[in-house]
Amino acid sequence: MAPLWVAFQANLGTLLRTCDAVGACIAVPDTNHYREALAHGDTLGQGRHPCVHWIRTSKDRWIEQQRADGWRIVAVELAEGAIALPRLEPARQRTVILLGHERHGVPEEHVDAADACIEIPMVGTGASLNVAVAGSLVLCRVAGMA
Repeated sequence: MAPLWVAFQANLGTLLRTCDAVGACIAVPDTNHYREALAHGDTLGQGRHPCVHWIRTSKDRWIEQQRADGWRIVAVELAEGAIALPRLEPARQRTVILLGHERHGVPEEHVDAADACIEIPMVGTGASLNVAVAGSLVLCRVAGMA
């Protein structure tokens, strides 16, 4: 089964295209904000976008339910003990990738509770990438395409 994504805040159009490319699903809160952002960012056209899961509970509850259902939870964040992206092996089981807000990141409680944390090594002066770019890089690696 393809990795499933939780996008806390993101350029949904870019993530939607990446999910389509690797056969993954995207999971987003079921709010007007996200529905409008997804409709606006859907350059694939109506009915052609990949699997979208609309989260109708709290993010915390949804993540815990995925864990209870046997999904591996992986956070993308700069954190002590994080695995550098080039060392990340493709997913061997159903995996949820948590992406955080570009400024605030993945909430600490989700990083602490994750089965693994992935960081993208940076050579330049920036401390992070745009969340859609970071998410696309990680998704391709998890899907075994990079």
